[in-house]
Amino acid sequence: MTRPHVLLSVAVSVDGYIDDRGAQRFPLSNAEDFDHVDRARAESDAILVGAATIRRDDPRLLVRHADRRAARVAAGRSEHPLKVTVTGSGDLDRTRAFWQAGDKLVYTAERGHRRAVAAVGDLAEVVSLGPSVDFGTLLDDLGARGVDRLMVEGGGTLHTAFLAAGLADEIRMAVAPMLIGQAAAPRFVNPAEFPGGPARRFHLEDVTKLGDVAVLRYFPKR
Repeated sequence: MTRPHVLLSVAVSVDGYIDDRGAQRFPLSNAEDFDHVDRARAESDAILVGAATIRRDDPRLLVRHADRRAARVAAGRSEHPLKVTVTGSGDLDRTRAFWQAGDKLVYTAERGHRRAVAAVGDLAEVVSLGPSVDFGTLLDDLGARGVDRLMVEGGGTLHTAFLAAGLADEIRMAVAPMLIGQAAAPRFVNPAEFPGGPARRFHLEDVTKLGDVAVLRYFPKR
């Protein structure tokens, strides 16, 4: 069984935050970067976000550009990638845009399975990963479903889990030219024990300038 290639996609401020403390999503990216992300989505088989990200940001996670959707269909693929979320508790809000289009898949733990099925069982397949959410098992299941490329769009808890477990193959980091400066605002990753610790350096593959945003492409395993 082959696990999918895991791409972590994130936009951060210069001081490392992914949002401010406001009720609405803070716009870090620009139009050029949004289009770049849309291309990455179109190249993916599945897109993963946490349940907290669905509640806070209300993402649609669809391919926006019509030509890219048409190219996927012409290649025998679905119009949009499979949309995947993870929840240990099963706390899901079915009114969010995530559930409105495309194929959906929910991973949960045993304790949250019944609640997740009750919430969105008519909108998505719900899979229990056992006593706890194990991301290696999650990748094994996606690989068995034919997912070759997984794009993880957050939030910080998911990014931290994949990096701490050594499961991320690639990081796409868009750095926005601004400072958030709020100690309680969310960051790209949370404190954790990462493989190799602070002495381990990632391989920087390339840097792309998109307007005033710099997109860094890292390969953590190389």
